[in-house]
Amino acid sequence: MNEVKRHELPYGFEERVGGRGLILRDWVPQLEILSHPSTGGFMSHCGWNSCIESLTMGVPIASWPMHSDQPRNAIFITQVLKVGLVAKDWEHGDVLMTASAVKNVVTRLMDTKEGDEIRERAMELKMAIHRSMDEGGVSHVEMGSFIAHITR
Repeated sequence: MNEVKRHELPYGFEERVGGRGLILRDWVPQLEILSHPSTGGFMSHCGWNSCIESLTMGVPIASWPMHSDQPRNAIFITQVLKVGLVAKDWEHGDVLMTASAVKNVVTRLMDTKEGDEIRERAMELKMAIHRSMDEGGVSHVEMGSFIAHITR
């Protein structure tokens, strides 16, 4: 590991999480992580691809939008679909995200009745998405129609 990056973490942090955590500093296989059964939530900037990957895996989102389409996607995830929580909203983008704020949203998502309901809705949405991709499902049918149209 790059020594400069090592020093960005609190002293002894890597040793403390060694047996139960993993620190990755480069690109990670996001879909593989989201599909792992121990993944209970996803702190996300709410880019559209990240939202789709998370929802397809039934993983609720703690939203932290930063720019572009992300604020609108975060509203869709948290207020319309109700499969996530706001970790930090767009209007407070200039305010530092504290460890306490991260702890609070993770606790709400993972250890409350509200979080249980959000995770249940996320799993229901996952099943609906998967049904739509099955043969005869709306996504499957529409993709076939699209392919037929562009290959005429």
